Amino acid sequence: MREHGRLVLAGAPIGQAGDVSPRLRDILQSADVVAAEDTRRLRRLANDLDVEIGGRVVSYYDANEAARAVELLEALKDGRTVVIITDAGMPGVSDPGYRLTRLAVEEGITVTALPGPSAVTTALAISGLPSDRFCFEGFPPRKPGERARRLAALAEEERTMVFFEAPHRLKTALEAMAEAFGPDREAAVCRELTKTYEEVRRGGLAELAAWAAKGVKGEITVVVAGHVPNAGEPDIEELVAEVGRRAETGVPRNQAIKDVAKAAGLPKAELYDAVHRS
Repeated sequence: MREHGRLVLAGAPIGQAGDVSPRLRDILQSADVVAAEDTRRLRRLANDLDVEIGGRVVSYYDANEAARAVELLEALKDGRTVVIITDAGMPGVSDPGYRLTRLAVEEGITVTALPGPSAVTTALAISGLPSDRFCFEGFPPRKPGERARRLAALAEEERTMVFFEAPHRLKTALEAMAEAFGPDREAAVCRELTKTYEEVRRGGLAELAAWAAKGVKGEITVVVAGHVPNAGEPDIEELVAEVGRRAETGVPRNQAIKDVAKAAGLPKAELYDAVHRS
C-alpha cells in the first residue's frame, strides 16, 4: 500500500512577487498537483518568478472548494504532493484551504506550510497599535443587523482587532465600528500593503470613516485598538438613569441613548443593551 502524500499550504505574496521564498519556487516546480484560487494569477506569478509549474494545475476557489477538496484528498491518499495557493497570503485565512486541511488531518495525512507574507500580521506590525495580543476577525458581516451585533459583542475586547473589508464597504464598516466601539477608538486602515500605492491612515474611527467616504480603492486591512478598561469609566447605572431623565422630558429614548453614550464616550450599543436590561 502506497504511503499518503502531503498537503502543503503555500503563502503567496500580498503585493510583491519578490517576497516569495526559495521554498515556494521549489514546491511549484516539484508538486504533483497545484490547487490555485485563480489559475491565471498563479500563471502570472510563475512567469514573474521564471518558474515552470511541474504538476497538474487545478482551480480551487469558494464555489468549488467542497467538491474539489474530495478530489484532492484522493490524490493525497494516492501519495501525491498537493499544494494549495491562494491569490495572496496564507490559504485558510479568509481564503480557501480549511476544508481540505480538515479532511487531510482527519485522514492522518501530513499537512505542512510554506510561510509567506500575511496582510494580517503586516498590517498589525505597521499600525502602531499594541501587537502583543491580537485577534483576527476576518470580514465583518455584510448585513447591517448582523454586523452591528458582531461588533457589539467585540465592544469590550481588550486585544487589538484585525479585520478585512472590501473598499466599497469600508465607509459603512468604519461607521458601524465607531458606533460600537466609540468614535475616538484608535484604528489604522492599511491599503495596498507592500504594493506601489501602499497607504496607512491612522486616527479615530469616526475620522477614518469620514476619510473613507471620499472613496477608497485596493485591498483593505483594518486594525482597531482594543478596549482599555480603567477606573474612570462611566457608571452604567447612572447613564441609564440619565437616559430615563431625558426621556421623561420628551426626548425619544433612542436619541437619548445616542446622546448620552456619545457624551460619555461609550459605544451606543452597550448603553442600549443596559437600558433594555434595566
